[in-house]
Amino acid sequence: MTARPERWDVFCRVVDNFGDVAVALRLARCLAREHGKAVRLFLDDLTVLARLRPEADPALARQEIDGIAVWRWDAGLFEGGAVEVADVVVETFGCDTPEPYVRAMAARAPRPRWINLEYLSAEEWVEGSHALPSPHPKYAPLTRHFFFPGFTALTGGLLRERDLLDRRDAFQADRAAQAAFWRLLAGAAPPEGALKVSLFGYAGAPYESLFAALTRHAGPVWVVAPEGVASAAVAAWLRGNPPGERGGVQALAVPFVDQGRYDELLWACDLNFVRGEDSFVRAQWAARPFVWHIYPTDDNAHWVKLAAFLARYTAGMDRAHAVKVTALWEAWNGGEALARAWPAFDAALPVAAAHAEEWAGRLAAQPDLVTQLADFVAGLGR
Repeated sequence: MTARPERWDVFCRVVDNFGDVAVALRLARCLAREHGKAVRLFLDDLTVLARLRPEADPALARQEIDGIAVWRWDAGLFEGGAVEVADVVVETFGCDTPEPYVRAMAARAPRPRWINLEYLSAEEWVEGSHALPSPHPKYAPLTRHFFFPGFTALTGGLLRERDLLDRRDAFQADRAAQAAFWRLLAGAAPPEGALKVSLFGYAGAPYESLFAALTRHAGPVWVVAPEGVASAAVAAWLRGNPPGERGGVQALAVPFVDQGRYDELLWACDLNFVRGEDSFVRAQWAARPFVWHIYPTDDNAHWVKLAAFLARYTAGMDRAHAVKVTALWEAWNGGEALARAWPAFDAALPVAAAHAEEWAGRLAAQPDLVTQLADFVAGLGR
């Protein structure tokens, strides 16, 4: 008789726009497709899922997407033990597993393995905190383990599908595929030799300064901004100018793209402006130069996280080039001095491109996050 697949429940609350759902969806999909798990994904806002996966219906309480059972996380859903507890429970980004479900976890025999998947950070303290246990103060010996994504062998690694890099390499080597992509997304191909830039960021980034800086690039520039804050900035900058063009920069506001199409956008561009966590990681797998708009926090803790990543990312660079990258990233996040930082960064793009490829290769030498998580959970069950 065939053994039933191990059951995993993944909980996610929408906090940071699309990023939380995007990460939870990728995690659940890899668990199901690549590791044979039976996965339920509990989401409190299915409208965000429907943007990432157009086939999702936000009106449904339960549906299947990509081999995952997606349940709407409504208030009262778990009261009275109506939902059977899974073998493994993952709460993403400290979203807190519902109290009635936790009580059921404590009563279950054997107790489920419980994981808190944390936010990604390059800070050194992450290595010492990764995989640590935390007994529940009320329901001990029920124990939660903290699992930290990261960039070193002492962390949980990064989300990466098994075939991602092969698909990337095939796409980037196929000019016909890229031309078809641009025709479908933008209605036309970029000018020959253009600097192709994807633009995705939060409010507060110095978009106007960036567009002005791009007009000083030695050659045509093609900027593509999917629907959102960046596309609104494109529209504002182009107002009163010929459709789609200003100062040698062709800028296009395009419809929102789903996860698969967004990967192709990153692969097709020469420079990617990204934000948050999910697009930040996907930009690194694209092996192209990128600029990260980190999610700003009221206490300015994001500057510490930004500095920690920059220190790791630029460690293998020539010092002069590292300074150029750091200056532009800080200007993009601080809203100041971008006009001064851009020319040096622009001139260093060929070096940045080679470094991006080398960086992606180094990251790929480590096991991916879902494989590490599945192995870690299996060890807890022994």
